[in-house]
Amino acid sequence: MTERKPPGVPFESWVDKQIRDAESRGEFAELPGAGKPLPDGSDTTYDELWWIKRKMAREGLSVLPPTLALRKEAEDTLAAALRAPTERIVRKLIEDVNVKIREVMFKPPPGPPLGMKPYDVEEVVGRWREGRAAAG
Repeated sequence: MTERKPPGVPFESWVDKQIRDAESRGEFAELPGAGKPLPDGSDTTYDELWWIKRKMAREGLSVLPPTLALRKEAEDTLAAALRAPTERIVRKLIEDVNVKIREVMFKPPPGPPLGMKPYDVEEVVGRWREGRAAAG
């Protein structure tokens, strides 16, 4: 469809001819999703942010309230600490996340309550040692 519209030909009929020619050449034959229903069916209400949500899902992004994001970060940090290669790294990871938890405890951001308290570093180090002893 790189041709220019000839003068004197109505635009609509020129476009229709271009589409018919492309169909006859088979350019629309194997398009992805051909013959399949549109995603997010028509039975749902219209969401004007649908494209943002789809892009975020495709990119693996999510937007959580700050307290829920911190809760997730704390859980991930605890799991990482229990897999850490050295005790020094375990202590550093837990102490860093504890600083963030204390900040939220004393000046809560908007959103649901955190519902957590700082981790006991010695208890986490003890669990880490037990895991290391059991593994090898």
